[in-house]
Order: sequence, then structure tokens, then C-alpha cells
Amino acid sequence: MSKTYRLFISHSWSYDKNYQRVVELIQEQGISFYDHSVPKNDPIHTNGTDKQLHDAIDAKMKGTSCILILAGVYASYSKWIKKEIAIAESYGKSIIAIEPWDSDRTSTVVKNAADKIVKWQGKSIADAIKELG
Repeated sequence: MSKTYRLFISHSWSYDKNYQRVVELIQEQGISFYDHSVPKNDPIHTNGTDKQLHDAIDAKMKGTSCILILAGVYASYSKWIKKEIAIAESYGKSIIAIEPWDSDRTSTVVKNAADKIVKWQGKSIADAIKELG
């Protein structure tokens, strides 16, 4: 019986296609996982205070195997990325940074926090999940 990983995939709704592609890449590798990410059809950030969003992200991250963060340069400017990293670190969760292909600039904030940095490739992402999850 294969292990089911519990993943939180940090992403910006402005880059939803990137999030969807990461999910597809993981599925294509045959990884069994439960997605703890905040669904676009129920975006917490539009309903309530920063504290409510923080608490909701905290609750979603608490039970995860590891955290995946898309390390595009936009991540450096997200007001939530540092908070998500802090929550992940508070639970001792492993962080996997996923660097986009052909990116000249990526988020140093994310890469500095990462336990492993991988390229935008299914096998690399799956191997990191198996190693750290």
C-alpha cells in the first residue's frame, strides 16, 4: 500500500494555472496525496481579517507532511509568504521550493527557507515529497 502524503501547496490566486500544473505534475508521478491548500472556490483571504486567514492557514498546515512553495519572484512580494513560512517552521514542516523553468529571478525568501529546491518537473517534485514527506 502506498503512502498518502498530506501537502500544502502555497500559491497566489493570480498564478492559479501554476498551482494547477504542480498538482497535475504530482498526480502524473503516481503520488497519492491529500491537498490541504486553500481552494480557489473558497478563498479565505476575501472573507475576514488577517488573523482569520492566519489561523485558517495554520489549521491547514498543521496536519501536513510537507509544504510546497512556488518560488516565482512574485512570492517575494506576497505579504503572506513570510507568514506561511513562519507557520511551517513553527510546526517543523519541511519546505520544498519549486523553481519555475527559465526563470532568471526567483524568490530568495522562499529558497532561503527551503529544505530542498527543485525545478518545475514532476519527478523532481515527487522525489522531494518522498524524501521529506
